[in-house]
Amino acid sequence: MYSHEVDKEILGYWEKNKIFNKLREKNKNKPPFSFMDGPITANNPMGVHHAWGRTLKDVFQRWKAMQGFDQRYQNGFDCQGLWLEVETEKDLGFNSKREIEEYGLDKFSRACRQRVEKFSKIQTEQSKLLGQWMDWGNDYFTMSDSNIESIWYFLKKCHEKGWLYKGKRILPWCIRCGTSSSKHEMSDDGYADLIHPSVYVKAKLKGKTDECLLIWTTTEWTLSSNVAAAVNPELNYVKATDGNQTFYLAETLVHKLGNEFSVVGKIKGKEMVGWEYESFYPELDVQQGIVHKVIPFDEVGENEGTGIVHIAPNCGDVDYELGKKLRLKILNPALDDFGNYNQGYGWLSGKNVKDVKKEIVKELDQRKILFKVENYKHRYPICWRCKEELVFRLDFSWFISCDELRPLMKEESAKVEWTPEHVGKLMQDWLDNMDDWNISRKRYWGLPLMFYECGKCENLEVIGSKEELKDKSIDPDKVDTLPELHRPWIDEIKIRCKCGAEISRIPEVGDCWLDAGIVPYSTLKYFNDKEYWEKWFPVELEIEMRAQVRLWFYAQLFMSIVLEGVAPYKKVLAYEEVRDEKGEAMHKSKGNAIWFDDAVQKMGADVMRWQYCSQNPRYNLNFGFGPGKEVERHLRIITNLSNYIKQNCKNLDNNYSEDLASKWILSRRENLKKLITSALNDLDYNKAIDSLKNYFLFDLSKTYVQFVRDNLDDGKVQRVLYDCYFDGLVLLAPFLPFITEKLNLEVYSKQSIHLEDWPEINDNLIDNKLERAMIDCDLVIQSIMAARDKEKVNVRWPLNKAIVYLHKDHKEVKASVETLRDLILKQCNLKAINFIVVQKTLDEEIQGYDFDYGHVVLDLVMDKKLEAEGYARELMRRIQNLRKEAKLIKEDSIELFIDIDLDLGDWKDNIFTKCGASSLKFEKSADVKHRLDGEIKTRKFSVGFNVLN
Repeated sequence: MYSHEVDKEILGYWEKNKIFNKLREKNKNKPPFSFMDGPITANNPMGVHHAWGRTLKDVFQRWKAMQGFDQRYQNGFDCQGLWLEVETEKDLGFNSKREIEEYGLDKFSRACRQRVEKFSKIQTEQSKLLGQWMDWGNDYFTMSDSNIESIWYFLKKCHEKGWLYKGKRILPWCIRCGTSSSKHEMSDDGYADLIHPSVYVKAKLKGKTDECLLIWTTTEWTLSSNVAAAVNPELNYVKATDGNQTFYLAETLVHKLGNEFSVVGKIKGKEMVGWEYESFYPELDVQQGIVHKVIPFDEVGENEGTGIVHIAPNCGDVDYELGKKLRLKILNPALDDFGNYNQGYGWLSGKNVKDVKKEIVKELDQRKILFKVENYKHRYPICWRCKEELVFRLDFSWFISCDELRPLMKEESAKVEWTPEHVGKLMQDWLDNMDDWNISRKRYWGLPLMFYECGKCENLEVIGSKEELKDKSIDPDKVDTLPELHRPWIDEIKIRCKCGAEISRIPEVGDCWLDAGIVPYSTLKYFNDKEYWEKWFPVELEIEMRAQVRLWFYAQLFMSIVLEGVAPYKKVLAYEEVRDEKGEAMHKSKGNAIWFDDAVQKMGADVMRWQYCSQNPRYNLNFGFGPGKEVERHLRIITNLSNYIKQNCKNLDNNYSEDLASKWILSRRENLKKLITSALNDLDYNKAIDSLKNYFLFDLSKTYVQFVRDNLDDGKVQRVLYDCYFDGLVLLAPFLPFITEKLNLEVYSKQSIHLEDWPEINDNLIDNKLERAMIDCDLVIQSIMAARDKEKVNVRWPLNKAIVYLHKDHKEVKASVETLRDLILKQCNLKAINFIVVQKTLDEEIQGYDFDYGHVVLDLVMDKKLEAEGYARELMRRIQNLRKEAKLIKEDSIELFIDIDLDLGDWKDNIFTKCGASSLKFEKSADVKHRLDGEIKTRKFSVGFNVLN
């Protein structure tokens, strides 16, 4: 009986017997298989979504180990960036950067480090419970000085090549975190479906009495920065009035005005270009001197809003680029780092954009320029760390130009084997559309950007190593005594500019994807042991979520192209999201989230791993306890088969049986080895485990055992079952490490199934023709069984004959099933069977059962001999059940009594033999310990026995 309690037992066994160490020693100095673990953020306990990737990583590493490859087994922890900062702020009860600075950067950095140390330990223990084998204790941490120095080296290379620059851009900005995001961070987690009030405002046209442009926007806070209104020159616009108000808007959107308005004129967008209109806020300092005009913009659409777009170049990236192109006035940033309006915005100055939105709408109404407000649902960017809504603001940041790198990255990405294939296309699309990499963040716990700007001569010094920092430092001893390469300690190091000025490091830290992107270099000793690096680079395989295409996979590719001009990985496997079993996103607030600890305690690691490994990576996984119950049923069948083998395979021969059923299962085993090996080579892990499920649940348990159950006294048959089961366990071991180890120890007593070699294929045992015949045979058997069910004749009751009419389109089936006639007779409990090829249409008087190949007719006439056999089989089943209830094993002998008003003929001997009887009396005995009275059909019976010592 399967129980996930086996997990703890096996974990203890592995630890006590140092199985992982023995595996590493076994493969030491053999050909390398380089696997790079994408670092998990050491910020919270693991979720079940983390466990999908960690399971797949473990599957492939275990498989390659069984193939005899040496591996590094280095786990990674991501340690820096806003995710860590936001959670540490929560620990400390903070909600702003000001509170961090008041607390002290030194104490805050220590708190961040302590959080990493805490959760890296928790995640390590959780990963062990999942069955993941790694060189725990030899993990890499992206916050390490060595990792930081590696990135410094990379950034200096970018600077030397002229790719590093400081630029003014419109940036997606989190006002809670007080910093920007880069475009690649705004992936799936960077957007949410939100409802915002959208406003329709009137822009009064100059020189046209009581005529207005009708402008629509979802960001009313940006209207104070408006400098122009854009129309599509080729669109048709209309002039519409209700007698009191007159508006211009796109013809296709005139319905937005309501039924009171009628069209009184039409005009092309290009005819409107150059019209001037009044400022929404003429009194604001920032609005002084601006001539507000209608400008042309081909990308203005006619399906949303009004077809006239409000342009604020300091509040939107498209607006900014358009403003530069048309030389519009670009105002200074409307908001500061925290979302407060800057000076020059009149009554708005000093107010926070989050707090003032309703006030703005009210004020627009008071100015009599608000036409209407309506709710608008759209995908809107949010901070992927704290989930606050982002704004877009103009600010300086540091970038790496990608113009020269883009074609090189595309070329190298095309050489990578991406699985699923469409993931490679996603990477190509991303490389086509990516912006320059925004690498700086105005935060604290992260990679210190070693950029020293001289305010005197405008020289930029980029430091590429700790040694270089020491050489250029005003106080080299301070560098030697740095406790770590983080803020605030690194901020104290000043250097001397070539002009003689004393300069300080810029305060920004780096994008956290720099931390993870460098690991194919920092962890593989690129900077201090090139021979070691060349052994393990490029990485053979990486496995992460599909969302990492724009994040970790991209960052690695970018940094590797800069350093060596090649992709850092050969193969990438990407998978989708983990959902609940109904397919809905898991959320704590919805009550459908499953925590890792709950899952592993309630269903066990192997049940979790089976769910992960069964899912095609191109689709979301519907994970839960319901699907877990189904997996438990599968594991019970596999476990029960091991018990069957222990009971029945005690006289093993050294040779295999030559019967057809045994030849078939041996062929299936060899083809299974081929299939699993090929599937794993293709990263098609779900195909592999589905094939293993079919092998254990159907080929072995349902088919082969049924075929040979009456011949299991034959040591050669036992050997076939014994070996086929073990090889199946070996193939299953990378997927389900706990139960396969347990069954190995119970049945085969090998030191560890994970120390076994990956099974070699014996082509001499493969008989594809026989396997094809068995498929036909199984279909015929199933059709006969279905016909029995239809006639309500249990398979324990023998039938004289079955006739199988085969359609002429399937006449070749006759030859294949003829070779397996004896198996069909035995499985279907028939005395004879005839196969007849006929036309598709049978005479109506032929009654029976239709199946894919034709039609089955049963001879239901039951003579006394058949009847005796049927009753004998029914009695044997009841006696065996009684033995089972008495907890007897096969070797336990019994004194058997049977009372039934029927002559069982030759079947008396069968009952005697198959029921483990030392004596058999056909009489009713009152003096038995185990007894059953009942009816078979309408005939009463009594069976009973005593166990003999």
